[in-house]
Amino acid sequence: MKRPLKGLGMVAAGVLALSGCSFNGVAGLPLPGGPDTGSNPYEVKIEFTNVLDLVPQSTCKVNDVSVGKVTDIKLQGWHAEVTCTIRRDANLPANAIATISQTSLLGEKFVALSAPTQEAPVGTLAQGAVIPLSRTTRTTEVEEVLSALSMLLNGGGIEQIATITHELNAAMQGRGDTIKDLLNRVNTFVGTLDKQKSEINRAIDSIDRLTGKLAAEKQTIADTIDRSGPAIKILSDNRADLTRMLVSLGKLGQVSTNVISQSKTDLLANLKALEPLLNNINKAGALLPQNLEMLFTYPFPPTYANAQKGDFANVHFTLDLDLKNLMHNLLGGTVLDKSLAKQAAALRGQLKPPQIVIPQAPPGVLNTAVTTGTQLIGGLSPAGAGDPGNGLTTLMGAQ
Repeated sequence: MKRPLKGLGMVAAGVLALSGCSFNGVAGLPLPGGPDTGSNPYEVKIEFTNVLDLVPQSTCKVNDVSVGKVTDIKLQGWHAEVTCTIRRDANLPANAIATISQTSLLGEKFVALSAPTQEAPVGTLAQGAVIPLSRTTRTTEVEEVLSALSMLLNGGGIEQIATITHELNAAMQGRGDTIKDLLNRVNTFVGTLDKQKSEINRAIDSIDRLTGKLAAEKQTIADTIDRSGPAIKILSDNRADLTRMLVSLGKLGQVSTNVISQSKTDLLANLKALEPLLNNINKAGALLPQNLEMLFTYPFPPTYANAQKGDFANVHFTLDLDLKNLMHNLLGGTVLDKSLAKQAAALRGQLKPPQIVIPQAPPGVLNTAVTTGTQLIGGLSPAGAGDPGNGLTTLMGAQ
């Protein structure tokens, strides 16, 4: 009788023990198995927007090698917080990333840990570290793939693709050459754009600089537009006069065009007639302006200023009284040239200039010599005293 009483006592003790602690059933008991986390593991918390069907005791892997396990999953605000126990010798940086992956198509879920791919690893993952939502992702579920495929097949894009293909075939039927030519032109156009890529970029940069300058001078442009209002008003008030002026200019242009068209032949003839004159002027070159210097000292040469020395001047005159030469020099090429030719010949027969010769005395010295008993006054000799000539030569020296 003692043995049954002892068994009842043990059951009562067990009931009392269980009643003193909260018991949630089998789900509250720790599960056996899982990877070995070593003697000194550390815990990290990982935030996920959706943990799918991840459960405690799931594996944590690095490069498909088990380095820890999931110890707790709980809701934290609007996201899930997963607590993982990691081996101390797992080499993970402080900015590690986490992904919920799957061993196979219908396999179990696990947490994949790795170094970041978009940035350089920093530090070392340690006890109490938190991997935030910005560094966690999850793989696509098979259910999601099958659902998307079902939508595609059942009234989705496949039917639309078939419709588009059918319409394209109907549109291109019998237009193969035209479409081929169009594609060739598009190819040429795109190739030209590609060759002019640097110029296009430079033009865009120039437009950008111009836009920047316009933006910087925005206030100045606004003031200019505001101040141009009165000028625009004046133009508006005088619109009728401006219109008449433009119409008149149009008529003037038509008249000018007609005049130029009708006088084109004469204008070309005049220009051709001017060609020899212009050629001769061009040939004269620097001689023409040099000869024009005579206009300021006519009838004396430009070197006339060299004849005046102090209080005396040296002048040498050659006076030609031959009427033929006078008529030729003064009236040559005129209407009176031929009409006066006969009168000049008759006049030459009546006028006979005296034969007067003035000896060549040194400049500035009066000649007082006496030749053959005749006194020469002022350097003048009687007719026949020197060599005969047709003209009068006077050499004067004034002091």
